[in-house]
Amino acid sequence: MLRRTIREDLPGMASTRIIKKYPNRRLYDTEISSYITLEDVRQLIVDNEEFEVRDAKSGEDLTRQVLLQIIAEHEQDGQPMLSTQMLSQIIRFYGDSLQGFMATYLERSMQLFMEQQSQFRSQINNLVGQTPFSMLNQLTERNIDMWKQLQQSLLGSLRSSMPQTPPEPSRGARGPGKTSAR
Repeated sequence: MLRRTIREDLPGMASTRIIKKYPNRRLYDTEISSYITLEDVRQLIVDNEEFEVRDAKSGEDLTRQVLLQIIAEHEQDGQPMLSTQMLSQIIRFYGDSLQGFMATYLERSMQLFMEQQSQFRSQINNLVGQTPFSMLNQLTERNIDMWKQLQQSLLGSLRSSMPQTPPEPSRGARGPGKTSAR
């Protein structure tokens, strides 16, 4: 597993990690000063690390080649995401007048899919991340609040429907201006 280091070369900005590819096909991560595997590079992608793969001698950017190699290995070894039919259709777009449009379309489609997936995961985590007790507690609190609102509403409507009459004097009380004769 790759260890993470704090990048200090550009304060406040993340620099691009450089991975050198040697003629013997080995990959050298200059940030951790160690050789890494394609699986380590895949983990960098999963972790959203910015990196470039450069030819050790010429400095040529080999990032796309390495990414395609990772895809090819995962398509070959695991459960493929890209069907033969889909790959054939993509190949047909090379050299076609719509090649640039197709690249943009695929990129935007993937971006939209990732955003929707993130929202879905967030919603699931909000539901699953709670214990049954905390969910029951929240439900109880909501029910109590609703019950209080109902009571206040009923009491308010009862008060407004009752006639507003002044209180009657008690039996021993005398009206104004009357004095007792003894």
